Amino acid sequence: MKKIDGHILIDMGFEPDAWFREAIDYINERELTNEEMMVYLEQFKSPPQLALKDEAVPFAINIESESEIEEENVQSVVATMQEVMRTPTVVGGALMPDACPTGSIGTIPVGGVVVTKNAIHPGMHSADICCSVMLTDLGEIDPKQVMDIAEKVTHFGPGGRDRDVQFRFPSELLEAFESNKFLNDKNLIKIARAHLGTQGDGNHFLYVGKSKNTGNTMLVTHHGSRGVGARLFKKGMITAEKFRKQLSKETLKQNAWIPFDTDEGKAYWEALQIIRSWTKLNHACIHDAIADKIGVEVKSRFWNEHNFVFKEGELFYHAKGATPLKDSFLPEGQTSRLIPLNMAEPILIVKGEHTVNNWGFAPHGAGRNLSRTQHRKSKEERSVQEVFEEETANLDIRFHSGEIDITELPSAYKDASSVRCQMKTFGLGEVVDEVLPYGSIMAGDWQKNAPWKRKGRR
Repeated sequence: MKKIDGHILIDMGFEPDAWFREAIDYINERELTNEEMMVYLEQFKSPPQLALKDEAVPFAINIESESEIEEENVQSVVATMQEVMRTPTVVGGALMPDACPTGSIGTIPVGGVVVTKNAIHPGMHSADICCSVMLTDLGEIDPKQVMDIAEKVTHFGPGGRDRDVQFRFPSELLEAFESNKFLNDKNLIKIARAHLGTQGDGNHFLYVGKSKNTGNTMLVTHHGSRGVGARLFKKGMITAEKFRKQLSKETLKQNAWIPFDTDEGKAYWEALQIIRSWTKLNHACIHDAIADKIGVEVKSRFWNEHNFVFKEGELFYHAKGATPLKDSFLPEGQTSRLIPLNMAEPILIVKGEHTVNNWGFAPHGAGRNLSRTQHRKSKEERSVQEVFEEETANLDIRFHSGEIDITELPSAYKDASSVRCQMKTFGLGEVVDEVLPYGSIMAGDWQKNAPWKRKGRR
């Protein structure tokens, strides 16, 4: 019999895969007949391709428009969600009041919840895996003192901490990384060490305020899993794409999935839980260091993700910018959740339950009606300093880079009162306390004076 090679297998309709070499050797060494070869290759045949659903799976729309701009935004998020909901694995979903589109049509919007069966979709939790918020009650302490210490402790902008100022990486966490096929990567672990205790850029913040109920000073941080999570996301998307080609070529690439009942699926789910632990520690390092330097005892603490995947039986709840209300989604057993709005507004402390329309989730913030570029253009008639002074009056707002990021000022976000009103209208959580704003720290426009831009100006 003629020797076979990979080209012959491809001509027979098989997609190139890791099993090719072993199969080719097996067939050639045993000089299988055509009939014997076909019987042997049967095990490698892909299951029938899954088509997109003819119609979108119904999803709850917990968002209303109150202006022309908002109407355009709502139409965009509904249109993109309708395409997402045609994905073969999808069984339900919802849009939150802070929803806004991101990416091409068919990409889950920010403020979207998508429920799937036996499938983890990396694109539906996004690259900022486990973006989350943590609150620490510091008691009766001067909020300015907290701001001053926090500015010295925290780390915003790109990159990580120098070796001599890195936080300790727990041995049990290192063992978890090394035992997982997605995370056992020397470069990824190096980044995990360096990025511990860092907050990144964009809309991530360190916020200081006072509890409306008790008057105690509260510290709240907002950030995700930084570079380590971004690298897991990339690996997850590559793995999901391999399955997409095998299972459903019609599915949009951004909605590719990893079947949970595979070795890859279970390993990816485990990796997500490890990244969750890393991210929680990332917050805690900053909070503990601030409390230690001030010399105060932590009164209480809680946290929650709003970019993650939650599992219940065979169902996977993908939240891209949605706060989990359902108690079972948070294994720590806490009952309170955090919803930040903007730097000039209170951070909401909420509790809630799973309902038919919320699928167990609430908004994660105020969202945007305009892109960052559009918002900048809308303010061109005034100086950045003028806009800053007007929108942050009586607040202590600091930018780590020393440059104001106008796209993170309050006007860049949806009206907070409108989001709160819609939360009440649609039953998306009950506000039980508020952290009234004193001040916040953000990365700011760190790119303005980046080395490559300074070089260009010279």
